[in-house]
Order: sequence, then C-alpha cells, then structure tokens
Amino acid sequence: MTDTSTSGTDTHPSPTAPKRSFLTQLEIDTRLLGMIGAFVLVCLVFNVLTDGRFLTPRNIFNLTIQTVSVAIMATGMVFVIVTRHIDLSVGAMLATCSAAMAMTQTDILPKMLGLGLGHPLIPWITIAIGLLIGTVIGALQGWLVGYLTIPAFIVTLGGLLIWRNVAWYMTDGQTIGPLDETFRKFGGINGTLGETWSWVVGLIAVAMALWALWSSRRNKIGHGFPVKPVWAEAVVGLIIAAGILGFVAILNAYEVPTARLLREFKARGEAMPDGYTAAYGIPYSVLMLIAIAIAMTVMAKRTRLGRYIFATGGNPDAAELSGINTRLLTVKVFALMGALVALSAVVASARLTNHSNDIGTLDELRVIAAAVIGGTALAGGIGTIHGAILGALIMQSLQSGMAMVGVDAPLQNIVVGSVLVLAVWIDIVYRRRTGGK
Repeated sequence: MTDTSTSGTDTHPSPTAPKRSFLTQLEIDTRLLGMIGAFVLVCLVFNVLTDGRFLTPRNIFNLTIQTVSVAIMATGMVFVIVTRHIDLSVGAMLATCSAAMAMTQTDILPKMLGLGLGHPLIPWITIAIGLLIGTVIGALQGWLVGYLTIPAFIVTLGGLLIWRNVAWYMTDGQTIGPLDETFRKFGGINGTLGETWSWVVGLIAVAMALWALWSSRRNKIGHGFPVKPVWAEAVVGLIIAAGILGFVAILNAYEVPTARLLREFKARGEAMPDGYTAAYGIPYSVLMLIAIAIAMTVMAKRTRLGRYIFATGGNPDAAELSGINTRLLTVKVFALMGALVALSAVVASARLTNHSNDIGTLDELRVIAAAVIGGTALAGGIGTIHGAILGALIMQSLQSGMAMVGVDAPLQNIVVGSVLVLAVWIDIVYRRRTGGK
C-alpha cells in the first residue's frame, strides 16, 4: 500500500514528480518572455539616450499608432510564411490600395455618384473598394503560386515592381488629399476614444481576458488535462490585467494640447472652461489591430482553415495526401494577406491624411522582420499572431528610438537589416536546442 501522507519530513522530490520552477508552473513561453525582455531593454536604452523622452506618454502614443499598419500586415505574413511562402509585394500593394481609395473618395465618388466631400457614405464605400482590390490582388498572386506553381518569391518580387508603379499611374505621381474627415479617424490621433471610454474598453478587455483564462482552465479540467496551480492562474491574470490597465493609463496620460481644445470649442461656438483638460485615450486604429489580432488568433487555433494552414506548413506532402487542397489554401492565404494590406492602407493613409507616392516603401522588410522576430519559422509550420505584433512593436521602437537619437535613415535601415539576420540566426539556434519545436 502506498503512503499518501503529506505529513512526512522527506524533502527529496519524487522521481515521478520533479520540482517545477516558478516560470514552469506559470507556463509562460520562454521565447515570448525573451521577446518581451528584448523590447523592455530597447525601451530602457533609448529612454536613457533621449534623456527620458522615449517613455513619455506622448511618444508611447505615437509609437502605438506608428506600429499599427505594419502589425496588421504582420499578422497575415505569419500565415504566408507558415505555409512556406513569402510576400515581397505588401508595401507596393499597400500603395496601390491607398491610391485607389484616395482617388475613390476625392475624384470618383464625387463625380460619378455626386457625393460631396463629407458625405457619410464616402469612407465606407472607399474602404470596401480598397478591401476588394487588396483581396483580388492577393488572390491573383496566390493563384499564380498555388495553381501555376510559380515560386512565391518570384511572383511577389514581380508584384513589388508592378503594384508600386500601378499606384503611380493611378495618381499620375501626385499626392492625393485631403482625405475624408471620417476616413482620417482610422489613422490614430484624429480618431480616439477619449479618457472615459478608454477606461470602459480597458475594463471590458480585462473581464474578457480573465473569463478566457477561467474558461480555458475549466475546459482542461473537464477533459482531464493537467492545469496550473490556482496561485499561478491568479498571477497570470494579475499580469494581464496590470498590462491592459497600465497601457490604458499611459494613453490617457497624453493630454490634448490646449490650442486644439480651444479650436474645437470655438468650432462649436462655445467657450472652453478654465482649467479644462482632455486626454486622447485609445486610438481607433489600435482597436482595429486588437480586433484583427483576436480574429486571426481564433482563426489560427480554432478553425479548420487554421489547422490546414499549420498542417500544410509542417508537411505539405502529407497535408496534400490527407485530402487538403493545398493549391486553394494558398489562394486563400494570399487573398487574406491582400485584405489585411488594404486595411493597413486605410490606417497608413489616414495617419498621413493623404496618399503619397512613397507610402509603404520598405514595408515588406518591416513586415517580414516583424513576423520572423516574433518567432515565425521561415521553414514553415510555426508562428504566432501575438509574436508578430510584438515583433512589429520591437521594430518600430528601434526605428523611432534611432530617429529620436538622430541616427541617419541609411544607418537605421542597416540596423533593421542586421536585426533581421540576427533574429533568424537566434531562431535557428533556439530550434536546434529545443529539438525543432
């Protein structure tokens, strides 16, 4: 009979139940922890080099809205790379979608449908057209890769040249603007929730995150899977809640300049009260990124399409033999990438308040680097959405910090390229040590 008493004095761990470390019990991904550590280190270094200006609420706010466009495309690039392909045309596609949407709202809709500037339908028709164009371009490239078996590198390299110049011809090389006022709200500072609604959204996000943790624990127990200790679940929940509410607090700490508030009150024919202040809060573009991140994560983990994508990336031959239509899957993945590029074009052009010829330049480098730094394996089969977003944030932090320090643009690109090579090397070493997992 086995002694199950816990009152004994033997302090040696059982060989069948080895002692688990603090991090092991929390079940936190060490790779994700390393990326967070790298991000924190980058922020601290630049904060010292800029005499404390890097970690101010204003710069953090700007950093978030600058990251959104690349981060949205990086979520789609995860699926592309997981299926063992690459897309070098995302920056050029963004330019084409941006040019099409700019021409639609400033020239086509006013002339063809008689919709004057400021008409409530203009931004939504414009975005729908942009999504359609992006999806069609992506599906076309996916068809060339999947059904004509042309390597994705060649197809999208050609696309980089084609779509960049299609955008130029659509606008005759001119800057198009100003864009619709409602459309510009998706760019960041022109469209925010404000302080009160930001706290409401933050509290709802905390409630949803805690419910997701509890629901996951309940499902594991119901199916007989091992779960973390209750204290570990509580610690993880506190970390998530503190992160969400801390982020909201930082964005709410960035106040709207007094001159802008005076203009807004004057436009309404009102006098601004003495001592009145207002905060920007969470930008609409950040909410869009969060919604896309959740949708892409659910797609990756909870849908048949997501399972097919990762199965194909892990072993394309086995996936095809098991009945997966890998050719059609390739078209779907590239079409999804095109749709996400169109949404990024909305954010990028709205942030600039116009369409310019150089919009999206070198975005293909930033997007691929974000996905790879975030843990997406170039060999295929492995990648996470949250990792790609964190990778985009690290990339943007590097560029923003170097710009604030006064580093020349060519040297910035040298550093970014070096970081990409270093990230791939670290990924190779990491997978060798972990047996390729």
